[in-house]
Amino acid sequence: MCHKMRQPRYWLILPFKMAGLEIISDQGYRIDGRRSSELRKVCARMGVFTQADGSAYIEQGNTKALATVYGPHEVRKGRGKIQHDRAVVNCQFSMATFSTGERKSRPKGDRRSQEMSMHLRQTFEAVIVTELFPRSQIDIYVQILQADGGNYCACVNAATLAVIDAGIPMKDYVCACTAGFIQDSPLLDISYVEESAGAPFLTVAMMPKSEQIVLLEMNSRLHADNMEKVLDLATQGCKDVFAVLDRHVRDHVSESHALMTAS
Repeated sequence: MCHKMRQPRYWLILPFKMAGLEIISDQGYRIDGRRSSELRKVCARMGVFTQADGSAYIEQGNTKALATVYGPHEVRKGRGKIQHDRAVVNCQFSMATFSTGERKSRPKGDRRSQEMSMHLRQTFEAVIVTELFPRSQIDIYVQILQADGGNYCACVNAATLAVIDAGIPMKDYVCACTAGFIQDSPLLDISYVEESAGAPFLTVAMMPKSEQIVLLEMNSRLHADNMEKVLDLATQGCKDVFAVLDRHVRDHVSESHALMTAS
């Protein structure tokens, strides 16, 4: 199921300067036809794997991510990891070898994957009600199938749906979105081409109802005069993502209830 966020009904063929790569045209459109404050098209499905306790697939533009959740279950490895008052959250991030045009091997243990795994663990430790499951473990596995910018955000949003599908209580949804400052303009939900322009951008993960930010990362320096505008746009993007994810969850619950009733 797909939801479009104020997308234009047609693509505009605009004279972008490829030498200097003009990200925004004189008419105010980006390379993919969006306005500065528009999300990419979001498609999502829940319950895509019956073997997992929870699973979800999401597309945000051309970025595609798959998340699976197992648990809560007994801690099987490393008895030293057991927490007597809460569950241990284990997150593993990986990229499919075909996810980018480079077609090179990306082992799970590389530095970037470890960093992404750590960020995901920190994010979900903040929102999962782990104290309900002492001496247990929750595993979250996320893989990027196709990368086109906003990889961490797609992983967070897919994992949120998978955790909900697993029936694991959370304090709130956790939704993530990027925003950048390119050509003196804040841009929401930036693509790989926009990320590659070298301009500053930040990534935000937040609980939309309480507006509590659980992760904030910047790739480079951003002047204080522009920081508030970019942060405000990113947090609004998280709220827009929440509206889309919430519709997907409600639709999934309705469909599941209808199937149970029919059977």
